[in-house]
Amino acid sequence: MTASRSEATEQQRPVVIGTAGHVDHGKSTLVRALTGIDPDRLAEEKARSMTIDLGFAWFDLPGGRSASIVDVPGHEHFIKNMLAGIGGIDVALLVVAADEGPMPQTREHLAIIDLLGIDHGVVALTKTDLSEPDLVDYVAEEIAELLAATSMAGATIVPVSASSGAGLPDLASALDAAAARSGQTSSGPARLPIDRVFSVAGFGTVVTGTMLGGTFQTGDELAVLPGGSNVRVRGLQSHNQHVERVSGGMRAAINISGPGDQRVRRGDVLTRSGALVSTHRIDVHLRLLADAPATLTQNARVDLFTGATESAAQLTLLESEALEPGQTQLVQMRLASPVAVAAGDRFIVRQASPSATIGGGIVLDPAPRRHRRFDPAVLRRLQGLVNGDPLAMARNAIGERPVRREQIEADLAATVDPSDGASAIQQLLDTGEITGLDRTAEHSARWLISTDAWNRFERAAADAIDQFHLTHPLRPGMPLEELRASFKLDLRQFDVMIGELERSGVLVRDGALLRSPSFVLLFDETTQRRVDRYLGALRERPADPPPPQEFDIDAEVLAALEHQGSVVKLSDAMAFDSDAYTNLATLTLDFLAKHGTISLAEFRDLAGTTRKYAQALLEDFDRRRLTRRVGDVRHRGAANLPKREEQ
Repeated sequence: MTASRSEATEQQRPVVIGTAGHVDHGKSTLVRALTGIDPDRLAEEKARSMTIDLGFAWFDLPGGRSASIVDVPGHEHFIKNMLAGIGGIDVALLVVAADEGPMPQTREHLAIIDLLGIDHGVVALTKTDLSEPDLVDYVAEEIAELLAATSMAGATIVPVSASSGAGLPDLASALDAAAARSGQTSSGPARLPIDRVFSVAGFGTVVTGTMLGGTFQTGDELAVLPGGSNVRVRGLQSHNQHVERVSGGMRAAINISGPGDQRVRRGDVLTRSGALVSTHRIDVHLRLLADAPATLTQNARVDLFTGATESAAQLTLLESEALEPGQTQLVQMRLASPVAVAAGDRFIVRQASPSATIGGGIVLDPAPRRHRRFDPAVLRRLQGLVNGDPLAMARNAIGERPVRREQIEADLAATVDPSDGASAIQQLLDTGEITGLDRTAEHSARWLISTDAWNRFERAAADAIDQFHLTHPLRPGMPLEELRASFKLDLRQFDVMIGELERSGVLVRDGALLRSPSFVLLFDETTQRRVDRYLGALRERPADPPPPQEFDIDAEVLAALEHQGSVVKLSDAMAFDSDAYTNLATLTLDFLAKHGTISLAEFRDLAGTTRKYAQALLEDFDRRRLTRRVGDVRHRGAANLPKREEQ
């Protein structure tokens, strides 16, 4: 824990480099030679001289750009650990030993890089000090041929020796050049797929990962998905240094606290509440590798890996009866455990037995409805997403929950021309497919939602409030939080939607309560007679009111009378006529204006009441800040007495 370092500018956004390659080809040794940091942190790794889990290191590239390195295990038994760390990287560092050449995990790791769409990389040809020059040249040619059909085609191949240091400056320069060509690898909301969880004495739970888009800062309230627990950011580090915020492209260690922070695990996603949803179903464009061992058929089962998450999945093939090796298809995945993903996220699929990477692709819709197979409308919509059609992408991004317009425009701009994205949103608004909420003075909607979803919410909210009035006719309104809980909405989203219903006259908001515009609080005849007798008694005895129980006035009726403005309730057993309360408060404030302080005895005599009522009234004045107690006397408080018509 050391002093803060300056934040990177957008032009010098940190870059994340991920290693890849066969076991014992020298990935960790190379990272240590480049950075001076040993990425193998486990005792077992050091004892076996083999990377088992993810390791992390960092250094500055020759051009001054900060680089994080995620070092992955190369052994086939630990491929799941490799997949937990490879997502979100900008540049791939494929490591191949010159004395062995490409091996099985070289090919599998390269296939994963290709499926994830990582198109900036460098090959480090290691152990050149153990190989003859002719062999080094031959292996380099073999690697170039292997890369030709992948996203790393044409990548620079740099011969190096980690033990002697030969070639390391050239490797650093090649990584710098690749980093300069790479851009932001992700779109969507600010989030951190968690690839490591540990506890620090005195600090509590710490999670690490690569930030995807947006920023987090100290004090932020975040959600952990798919579980949904809320946590607070207590502190942030990047490269072992304290920072106030972390942004897209940075490796981050985040100290979190809150209910359930001990249950956070690798594969969870840290994000802002409401930004993502947990889902058991996703629509994807799936590509099966040409050398996949078998054809995939309807209901085939695979293991899905995305971000740092793993889940078993069953496939619904939407276009044909089978997916042959080398082919692609639109697919709906039904997941055994929930995930939290965004449209545009990349994924890998593996078969469980025998264990092998067989394909991957891109998430098209992170929370779709269940589809019928071969549905032309569904296929047209999903194909539009595959083709990058701005209208299809905007339509898909704006769904069941309100989303910020600026977020949607930013997400679209990562894939299509910004003007095309903005035009697509406006077209959907003009045709009524989506509805704009929270309009500014310039009539520009700041939040967007599908019109169908908005109409359903409007009807459901109005029905829920009407039902509440039927069930609780003497209550002035439905608590806001009770309605929000029924819809499971983020607080900000809910506030925007309720504000829109209030502006359109669907409901009336009264503090923390909601009511129908037509609702009038009325008592039945029997209750009204009791109320009339009680209110009459309060007026007759303004300074020593009888308890409501003497007139069979229960707490609910008393609360209704307070809402109507007929009484001021001090407790369920004591209330004053509203005019009498105002008069007593006015007497008190006038006395204080003249004398500066008032004692309990002075107020009792001034009000012409008993000590019991005098003490209760003064304590209520204190709560309302009309008075301020200092020792045994009261002084003038900071608040003013509300005007009668506001009560």
